[in-house]
Amino acid sequence: MSRQHALIDATVTQLSPQDLELPTRLDGWRVAELVAHVGLDMAAVPRYLSGAPGAHAELDAADYALACAAGASGVDERARLMTEEARPAELRALVHERRIDADQSAATAMASFVVPARIGSIGLSDYLATRCVESTVHSLDLAAALGREPALDGAAVAISVKVLAAALVRRAPGRSVELRVPPHVAVQCVEGPRHTRGTPPNVVETDPVTWLELATGRLDWSAAVGDGKVRASGERADLTAYLPVLA
Repeated sequence: MSRQHALIDATVTQLSPQDLELPTRLDGWRVAELVAHVGLDMAAVPRYLSGAPGAHAELDAADYALACAAGASGVDERARLMTEEARPAELRALVHERRIDADQSAATAMASFVVPARIGSIGLSDYLATRCVESTVHSLDLAAALGREPALDGAAVAISVKVLAAALVRRAPGRSVELRVPPHVAVQCVEGPRHTRGTPPNVVETDPVTWLELATGRLDWSAAVGDGKVRASGERADLTAYLPVLA
């Protein structure tokens, strides 16, 4: 989480007022709203970790990802309110200061801490994994808006890929399709005939960034297949009905 936060901070520090006005691929958001959301998301880490812990973990990282859609309207409202009067320098400072606070809080928290998050209590390691997903995916959003190559930390990408693959398995349990995202993960999902040995009859393979964008609704399944970003073989190897797992 910390390294991906630092990469976002470095990108945001260089944004001009004109950059902040650019549209993003997130419905109705400019770069300004995206930056505000990133800062607010970072601010949640020390807020949760400085309070009393939850009694026990109710969710893991995959559960958390699947539950996030319920809070989407509140996230949108907070980001818009933040940008109504904030100046560019204030938005840049928000991300920088909250990034430092978040990293310090995470570094000093006890491994056994149960985070009393809004969606539900979650263990510290699982919570920090969800922060990797958030920061990695929004780094992709920011890069897309700016027309630049994304600044990504390899460890954060690996964690994010695994969390969202686990969320897919939770949404579509089964063993008829194997999803491969080398070099990070291979999981079986979707109801149907169970595969036991040899090459599975239904295989989906893609790269880490494409999987992150598919799993979060940034990329359409048919477009990804048509562009050769996804290789899908077998009559059940169509994940359209189960995506996105995090919106």
